[in-house]
Amino acid sequence: MLFPTVAFVRRRDLAEVIGEALRARFANGESRAATARRAGVHPDTARGWFRRFSARAGEIRTAFGALAYALDPRLGAIEARGSPEKDALEAIGVAAAAARRRFGEARLWSFVSGATGGLLLANTSSPLPLFR
Repeated sequence: MLFPTVAFVRRRDLAEVIGEALRARFANGESRAATARRAGVHPDTARGWFRRFSARAGEIRTAFGALAYALDPRLGAIEARGSPEKDALEAIGVAAAAARRRFGEARLWSFVSGATGGLLLANTSSPLPLFR
């Protein structure tokens, strides 16, 4: 089955909207309410995104770290950012930069959706692809 890279599985909102909300909340420290307002979603919807991302942050960091090194074996260390969520966002950013250098431009959150098969925020019984 082909899945469009503009969305995540079982999420109504675009990957770009969800991804930017994750970045605002975890990288920039924006409040849940402010992030939900800016994303144009109910606070409970945003809270669900944040909970799911937090629950999977370690797995996300590992998967995107492995992808980054698969795309660029000469890559240096991926810096820890002080929280599991920030570390996951850092690994996503590093992997996206490696993909951009290798393949050319792509929208960040479309890249994330494609790399995970849309499963970034899926339940924990749906593991992320492992990149080697």
